Amino acid sequence: MFEIIRVTRRELAAFFGSPVAYLFIGTFLAVSLFVFFWVEAFFARNLADVRPLFEWMPILLIFLCAALTMRLWSEERRAGTLETLLTLPVSTTKLVLGKFFAAFGLVKVALALTLPLPITVALIGSLDWGPVIGAYLATLLLAATYLAIGLFISARTDNSIIALIGSTLICSLFYLIGSPTITALFGHNGGELLRLLGSGARFASITRGVIDLRDLIYYLSLTTIFLMLTVDSLERLRWANAPINTRQHRRWSLVIMLSIVNLLAVNLWLQPINTARLDLTQGQLYRLSETTRNYLNQLQEPLLIRGYFSAQTHPLLAPLVPQLRDLLAEFAVVGNGRVRVEIIDLQQSPELEREAGEQYGIHPVAFQTETKYQAAVVNSYFDVLVKYGDQFETLNFQDLIEIKARSESDLEVRLRNPEYDLTRAIKKVLYAYRSSGDVFANLTAPVQFHGFISDAAQLPEPLPALRQTLETLLGELAAQSAGKFTFEIQDPAAGDGALAKTIQDEFGFEPLRVDLLNPTPFYFYMVAQSGEEIPPNPPFTKGGTDAVSSVQKEAEEIVNPPLEKGSRVDFFPIPLPESLDKAGLQRAIEAAIKRFTPGVLRTIALYTPANTNDGGQYSLLQQALQEHFSVRETDLTNGQVPEDADLLMVIAPENLDVKQQFAIDQFLMQGGTVIIAASSFNVDLGGDGITAAHHATGLEHWFGALGLRLEPSLVLDPHNTPFPIPVEREVGGFAVQEVQTLDYPYFMDVRGDGLMSASAGITANLEQLTLNWASPLEVDAAPNASRTVTPLLQSSTEAWTSDSEQMQPDFETDGALGFPRGNDSGPKLLAVAIEGQFQSPFAEIPPNPPLSKGGNADDDTAPADETAREKTPPVISGVVEMSPATARLIVIGSASFLSDTAISLASEATQSRYLKSLEFMQNAVEWALEDRGLLSLRGRGQFSRLLMPLSPQGQMLWEALNDLLALGGLALVYGLARWMRVRRERMQVALLHEVSVEKLVNDQREI
Repeated sequence: MFEIIRVTRRELAAFFGSPVAYLFIGTFLAVSLFVFFWVEAFFARNLADVRPLFEWMPILLIFLCAALTMRLWSEERRAGTLETLLTLPVSTTKLVLGKFFAAFGLVKVALALTLPLPITVALIGSLDWGPVIGAYLATLLLAATYLAIGLFISARTDNSIIALIGSTLICSLFYLIGSPTITALFGHNGGELLRLLGSGARFASITRGVIDLRDLIYYLSLTTIFLMLTVDSLERLRWANAPINTRQHRRWSLVIMLSIVNLLAVNLWLQPINTARLDLTQGQLYRLSETTRNYLNQLQEPLLIRGYFSAQTHPLLAPLVPQLRDLLAEFAVVGNGRVRVEIIDLQQSPELEREAGEQYGIHPVAFQTETKYQAAVVNSYFDVLVKYGDQFETLNFQDLIEIKARSESDLEVRLRNPEYDLTRAIKKVLYAYRSSGDVFANLTAPVQFHGFISDAAQLPEPLPALRQTLETLLGELAAQSAGKFTFEIQDPAAGDGALAKTIQDEFGFEPLRVDLLNPTPFYFYMVAQSGEEIPPNPPFTKGGTDAVSSVQKEAEEIVNPPLEKGSRVDFFPIPLPESLDKAGLQRAIEAAIKRFTPGVLRTIALYTPANTNDGGQYSLLQQALQEHFSVRETDLTNGQVPEDADLLMVIAPENLDVKQQFAIDQFLMQGGTVIIAASSFNVDLGGDGITAAHHATGLEHWFGALGLRLEPSLVLDPHNTPFPIPVEREVGGFAVQEVQTLDYPYFMDVRGDGLMSASAGITANLEQLTLNWASPLEVDAAPNASRTVTPLLQSSTEAWTSDSEQMQPDFETDGALGFPRGNDSGPKLLAVAIEGQFQSPFAEIPPNPPLSKGGNADDDTAPADETAREKTPPVISGVVEMSPATARLIVIGSASFLSDTAISLASEATQSRYLKSLEFMQNAVEWALEDRGLLSLRGRGQFSRLLMPLSPQGQMLWEALNDLLALGGLALVYGLARWMRVRRERMQVALLHEVSVEKLVNDQREI
């Protein structure tokens, strides 16, 4: 090893003693910086990664490594010094390794000087260091391979130019073998084989942040093979001037050949092994998470995952197929026999193609492709089927990929978040399968039904028959449940009225009346409870009545500590169905039972405005919710939320009437979760410009009664996202309107401390969220003192508010931001979650109930005559005055950030599909429904990490800083090399002086 180090030092000294090293390092840095900031347009790309630095690295290293190695052996042969080297008492292998390590060390120095680039990205964005480490490792491995090839070619000729050209051609061949240009000509299977042989495809695999043993062995084996061939070439030159020893030469050639064959065989042997890899990415994006494993462990029936991939497909999709196939294979391994994975080319199997089209709605997609000779259309499949029992989900290429547009003709295509996409499909079919079966099959604790219903003689029509229907239905459910469901019906007015007082104190259940013409009070309330009751207190009382002393309460807390959701103190009021019949009752009761059942498909009741003025509907939001839940649209005009709804989502409410308000209120009082996205302004994008107008949501009084206020203003923040904005400018006295991408303070860029509930899960993995035209929220501390208040989103400390309806920026008057700064600078609350016991503001509105089908006495929509009133059966809807502690209210101060138009604008600005707003809502729903398994997987898309908003001056500053650091690094290398050279010369002078003195002394002694 000492001899190898001596040779390495000699070669390094030769490099740095001439302009070669500085030209190599300077060229490497200049090209890297130019590609990073100009060719790949780093700031316009707006992604916090260093992929642009390594995108061109395989091509750049071809020329630089060839130029670095072209003279290492050819110059020795041309100058006649090779014979001297070969006669030294140093083996040829050590000479080759010494030159290789010297060139490799120079590459490492050049690569180290690029470290300011990832550090810069980490400072202005959320950088995942896993792919960075993988990219640097891949660059070193690729450089080692190219250097070994260059050494071999240089050893074969005495002409440096021929060595340069030969090295460039062979390295280019290895790169082109796996490039899309070549693989697209050979179909899926042939192209996959070529990608395994190509150095560029292996390089891209490691730069993802996945260190695969197969890729490491590939590069190490290639490097070793060409180093061995270099040694063999030099040994043959040595034999040319030595006595012939045929037997020894044959033995040497046999050893070299067998070694090369074994290295190639190792690659073939390791190829089927796809689990020997290390995932360095943050959150381990390319390794199945515990969340996925938990869902797979819940499988009780075989799960089928079938990938439909055509041999001939779009060149940008072809490299993604092996990644998906490896991931599906890992699903099969983790499934431990419960998951069957199949990869099928439907174009080779007409029967399966017909089945895919007829049963699963999978059809080929026409992709337009271009080659050197012609443009063509390829009809191909890129779909995944997930089937469990009789439930299935399909994922097409649009569900699986992300596209980043660099220009109109240059697209970057990657898998979006394949584990998440597959796992959420598995979760949906698993839950749907459970929901379609026995409602009691997956109950983990018994459920009791408590009916607080008056005697049939006291009930108005049609409730007496409904009570009898209810008793029959409850009996049927109890018989089906195998002991998991029990029921009890009690008359609160019977006896001394203690039960009536108890349910009034616990739930606010007041006597009902149909209307003023029929004032006879009655009870018809239903409650579902999970688990056992807590004796000796009355039902649903956790700490006893007011008569129970504090000492007794403390003792009870010690014996029976507070239980979490899903334990024996969980209960939900069951609303009367809109249709007073058996089917409606069954839907309502089964919906309540499913609230206690883990792992069933949940239902979201979604309210969206019929017409929106901002030019965009909410279809993208509906599609995103339908990926995980069953979505039922509702307008709430009948005063009720659908019976089977587990969550109510209200988007962009405007002038809601009393029935709609009552529906929202009572759903919350029944222990449900309500998510409201609302703003105090209505923004119109339909014309040539942007206009806004104040509007009332209809929930102002309701918010106030719950201790919440939606401010009648909008938040502006200097930390915002640039967007295409219509701007007017004066040209020769005429007003010209044009669209410019400018900083727009109404489009807040929320990240870092602004995502306040990352630990709670709602903003988990989001990294960044653009919230546009948002109104601030205020939470009153007094009414919410006993509730859990969780701030979700907050603006920066430099934000301010404005109640102006002028949305167009005026840069001449107000400077760079285009809007005047307010005097109330500071962080503004933009979204909040409140959990606990709420008091209904409708409890103070007589008569009770205030609403029924046909309206109350003051309702203009009530039937005009008694005949119409008799034909319209009433819907009894009593007021639940107080919610259980499990009720949740989530309020977001913006609704436009969920519109199709806003998402389209964000996608246009980022040049990729912007899904942060939809992911935020999906997180909120899952957090509220206590089904938080996918929170750790969502938001991990390839293009999810965005840079902080920077002004053009800031971008130029960062670019100039990196240029100066590169120059400084080059100067530092020159200084160190100069210092080491001077130090070495001084040591040599001192050594010569010491030798001269010693010789002089010896000569004097001899004299």
